[in-house]
Amino acid sequence: MKKLWLVVFTLTMTVGALFAQSAASKPAAAAEKYRSAGGDVKFQFIGRYDIERLNRILTTERAEFSSIEIQYPAASNPVDLYKVVYTTVIPEESNRPTVVSGLIAVPQVSGSELPMLSYQHGTVFSRNEVPSSIEDSAETRLAIACFAAQGYIVAAADYVGKGVSSEPDGWLVKECTTQTCFDMLFAARAVCTALNITPGKLFLSGWSQGSFNTAALLHRLEKNGIPVEAAAMASAPNDIYLAVNRWIHAPSPLDVDWLVGAASLLIQSYENYYGLSGLASEAIKPQYLEAARDLYANRISWTEAAKKLPSKVKDLLTDEFIRQGTLANSRFFRRLQLNSSYHWRFATPVVYYYGDLDEVMSPYMVQLPVEYQKTLGGASTQAVSAGKDANHRGTFVFGLADQKARFDAMLKPAPSR
Repeated sequence: MKKLWLVVFTLTMTVGALFAQSAASKPAAAAEKYRSAGGDVKFQFIGRYDIERLNRILTTERAEFSSIEIQYPAASNPVDLYKVVYTTVIPEESNRPTVVSGLIAVPQVSGSELPMLSYQHGTVFSRNEVPSSIEDSAETRLAIACFAAQGYIVAAADYVGKGVSSEPDGWLVKECTTQTCFDMLFAARAVCTALNITPGKLFLSGWSQGSFNTAALLHRLEKNGIPVEAAAMASAPNDIYLAVNRWIHAPSPLDVDWLVGAASLLIQSYENYYGLSGLASEAIKPQYLEAARDLYANRISWTEAAKKLPSKVKDLLTDEFIRQGTLANSRFFRRLQLNSSYHWRFATPVVYYYGDLDEVMSPYMVQLPVEYQKTLGGASTQAVSAGKDANHRGTFVFGLADQKARFDAMLKPAPSR
């Protein structure tokens, strides 16, 4: 595995002007200037979470994030936080280079080889609620407190259109997101080398949109012969075509209103990155188009957009667009069908987490890959219930604790015979 991780990754674009940013509370020191990790990878120390802060994240902040009852192990070590800026490419645009960002959390423990978790975050509407701006991302703080505070390196990409990226949002745009997360791993490897740390076994994790991105990353890693010990995905949108049609034709009383915002992001992301000119005008009713465009361009927040957009996805869309979706008879819906996230034979064990009260992804949607992989004879694939009272956030909180225990077991030496 070490040899595979030493694959040379050549970056192709010089990083432009960058701005320092302070992050964690209780920082060990003021934010540093960016340091080079080789090529176009730069990183900056942005703070340290001490054990007291990490335990507060695992208790008080966890309770503020979700009411589900779950107990995490107490933090074992402080964690240093680094913002990373690196170059990736956009495959949908002939591999055009672009600058993106992410976060690396490094546990302060003895030993030079540590397991690594690649974490893919869920949907956010603003540019700054991302891992590299960790004080704005409760989800990322929980992942850090759960894993990095127990000795894992955690690497998390911000994605194209988020963080320092000046690009339009690439929400569920498969290849550019995959490339960004893939290149984040190599950027993280370069930073670890600069810090005299060696990443050990690799694990993947993601929630919601991040689960889709995790599956796409897993596929890329398997294609490139890079071993992954295991992957875990909570509230995974495994079939986007099915998800969108469910939002339109079979709405649930549980559905959150921000699904309308998600549909708006999806349509405009696909218009931008797949060259589907005029798609938003065709799909979104004229009275909602300006607000939808403003939300996508980050000119207004979701709170502002929610006052201007309908509460149901069906009411956002034109009748003709809905009709085309029913028949999968349009460039947009055909692209959704192509962008499934589990249609290959897994070589890596995967666990999926679902909640009975999930307001975004139904249990059926999340469990789709399980029987599919059994039929293919793929690696062990399980669906685990977060409980009958678990909503979208509850599924994440439960899944984080459960996958941590599973991954830890994989780090233990096999018993001697």
